[in-house]
Amino acid sequence: MFRSALLCLALLLAPALADAAPKDVLSRIKESKTVKVAYRADALPFSFLDSSKQPAGYTIDLCRRVVASIGDQLGIQGIQITWVPVTAENRFDTVAKGQADIECGSSSVTLSRMKQVSFSTYTFIDGTGILVKADSGARKLSDLGGKKIGVLPGTTNEKALNEALKRTVTNAVVVPVKSREEGFAQFEAGELDAFVSDKLLLMGLSPKAKDPQSILLLGEDLSFEPYALVLPRGDDGFRLAVNTALARVYRDGSIADIFGRWFGGLGKPGLLIEANFILGAIPE
Repeated sequence: MFRSALLCLALLLAPALADAAPKDVLSRIKESKTVKVAYRADALPFSFLDSSKQPAGYTIDLCRRVVASIGDQLGIQGIQITWVPVTAENRFDTVAKGQADIECGSSSVTLSRMKQVSFSTYTFIDGTGILVKADSGARKLSDLGGKKIGVLPGTTNEKALNEALKRTVTNAVVVPVKSREEGFAQFEAGELDAFVSDKLLLMGLSPKAKDPQSILLLGEDLSFEPYALVLPRGDDGFRLAVNTALARVYRDGSIADIFGRWFGGLGKPGLLIEANFILGAIPE
């Protein structure tokens, strides 16, 4: 009697449990015909809001192509994007919790982050750079002893800066800033002697300076920063679909148009970035 009652209860609960089980991302996309794309407003030129307050940038363009390709792979017409704003602090949590399917910004791949989320193949290669005042006389990190250096906390830039200060035995004061824009404003106002971030993000901020000629990006690299799209951990099917889309963008040459639109003024892609595009063009 008891066993029969348990069997009946199990049969009654089975449909409810099946409905409660989380669906993989591709199944949800196929059902809803939407992809939830997380973007940042503070990662120019990779991800930011343009004059019409719409997401724009190198990685945003790349993700638009990825979404269109996923639609083709699933045989979906008119697939839509639901934009999800995120910050440097919550971008990984947002994807891990399923509030976004993919994050398109300037996120560096690290082993520690892989414990929380997954990543696509690389989309860009950058490094941590140092912005100083041109008349400061500083030309390398070790010249900043006793100075205040601003950095966004919780980033790979902060880790790279602290490791470099220790390695070069440079006694500088590391000042956490609330946002990249706020840190840059503090730097311009003289409250910080230097500001550290990804090099291309610093280059994106530089034209906004009151006097662009008064600031200098040092040639020293504090770290290697491989960027990728942030994906849910453990969803191999979705990761394959995203990597398939990226490989097609790299193979058909459209990556050259995207790169040229956002970085054309810098000339052709460097050797590392060019190699990344070649290695990312995985055959079908």
